[in-house]
Amino acid sequence: MFPDSMTAVEIASPGAADQLRVTTRPVPVPTHDQILIRIDHAGVNRPDVLQRAGAYDPPAGASDLPGLECSGEIVAVGAGVTRWRKGEKVCALLPGGGYAEYAVCHADHALRIPEGLSMAEAAAIPETAFTVWSNVVQRGGLTGGERFLVHGGTSGIGMMAIQTARALGARVFATAGSDDKCRAIEALGATAINYREQDFVKILREAGGADLILDMVGGSYIPRNIKALAQDGRLVMIAFLEGPKVDLNFAQIMVNRLTVTGSTLRPQSDVAKAEIADQLRKQLWPMIAAGSVGVTIDREFALADAAEAHRRMETSEHIGKIVLKVGA
Repeated sequence: MFPDSMTAVEIASPGAADQLRVTTRPVPVPTHDQILIRIDHAGVNRPDVLQRAGAYDPPAGASDLPGLECSGEIVAVGAGVTRWRKGEKVCALLPGGGYAEYAVCHADHALRIPEGLSMAEAAAIPETAFTVWSNVVQRGGLTGGERFLVHGGTSGIGMMAIQTARALGARVFATAGSDDKCRAIEALGATAINYREQDFVKILREAGGADLILDMVGGSYIPRNIKALAQDGRLVMIAFLEGPKVDLNFAQIMVNRLTVTGSTLRPQSDVAKAEIADQLRKQLWPMIAAGSVGVTIDREFALADAAEAHRRMETSEHIGKIVLKVGA
């Protein structure tokens, strides 16, 4: 059984980290095709920070609470759910609501916790795994032997992308802004590029050009990414930390037969997310079980200290994932 109310962290009003406050909310009730999870840990992601700042609204019907991923135990299932039973331990991609003791999600967006992973590590997987797999593999079409560049190499996305690309047989390059971060990248088997001291365009051109670039910076990086691509290269955009608008010479795209694309995960349909989950279950989960893809936890905070977790993320000093300890 579970209670009628729960502790949660809500956004009092759009603004700085101090707008996150502890509150009490009703425990959500799973509807058709949904499961209710008693949360053990929740992941902290950049979209949570954007939502808190008022720059990223949750999709229609989703919880207004931040939190896009969690690990925990299923305590109730809605009508139509046959995949899961109460008592099973899962990690899950959430449409929102992870900063709480309980959350609901679509049954097909939950996955069994990979063998050998802690609950904290499991909570750090879904958002990054769904994002990386859908953009690097499905949209970007990365294959073994290709040259792959990811910006923000020590973010949760970056570290998942490095390991996934290497497991697929790609030659991986990643940018970061400090020696410590570059060492963390090199420890994962990638070539580190300190963007404060080195020109990633020059390095990639000397290597033959990038076949695929995953970028979350945008802004001034967009035209530089275009120059760094090999012929028939692909650029996949997933965020715009520097902004989405630039002057761009499209002749380079035409002459070099480049593909420029991108996506956001949260607004995608339940069916699309279920298809990604199915690929993760069949292809990425065995890589995790084999140890070729892992999780790096930067720091763990208590749920009540979610504001401190956000401040940590906003420093951009973290290496790996930030998580919240929710369960007792």
